[in-house]
Amino acid sequence: MTTVAMQTPATQTPAMLPYKRQGEIDYASLEFNPDKRHTHPDDMEQNPQLHAIHDYMRDRFSDYDQRADVLLDSNVFICYDPANLNVRVAPDIILAFGVDAASIRRRRIYLPWEAGKAPDYVLEVASESTGRVDTGRKRRIYAEIGIQEYWRFDATGGRYHGAPMAGERLVNGGYERIDLTDGPDGILKGYSEVIRLSLCWDNGWPLFYDPSSGIYLQNRRQERAAHDAERAALMAENELLRERLRRLQSGS
Repeated sequence: MTTVAMQTPATQTPAMLPYKRQGEIDYASLEFNPDKRHTHPDDMEQNPQLHAIHDYMRDRFSDYDQRADVLLDSNVFICYDPANLNVRVAPDIILAFGVDAASIRRRRIYLPWEAGKAPDYVLEVASESTGRVDTGRKRRIYAEIGIQEYWRFDATGGRYHGAPMAGERLVNGGYERIDLTDGPDGILKGYSEVIRLSLCWDNGWPLFYDPSSGIYLQNRRQERAAHDAERAALMAENELLRERLRRLQSGS
């Protein structure tokens, strides 16, 4: 498998939309805590894959949260009824380009009518307690909100979502399936027009593939680990050469 470190995406994101704050939020009236992560009893089942996907995307799209015009986060509540902020949904991963990320975070919830747009991309990682919601209620809500792409990843191969992986694109207010392929390497891939990468399912583990270059991507942590391993191997080789030199010099 060919790998390469992630770089700043070549795609151009739209100009940042102005954040249009519309009055104060009565946080005391909310039936949820916007600062508390939305948890499930079986979160540990999905966390390894979720964290891996998030780390890939932070490196690729938000420069580890340094991009002012990109919001990438986990379990952010999207409120989609201006008249009732308790009407909400919390995707595992949310990605929005061309928005004022700092202003959204200051509000502590994602309000599409203030941000100027819906998120571009959401993803759910399957677990036993969330599988049906991901393929049912959440799917309908994301289409209603106007999220352009909705992706699902099931590390079990389909026990909870009915398939290892699925991607859908919003067309005329409804979602249409994105075709998946499993090319010569046998790894299942689905291409996203939003991020211009393919999400991949490799024996239950997520990868990202760049079809324009034909390479699987590494995030910075993976690149650093590979660099450290290479450095350790080089140091061991140098020590072996030094030991041989010492033996030659001592005549042994």
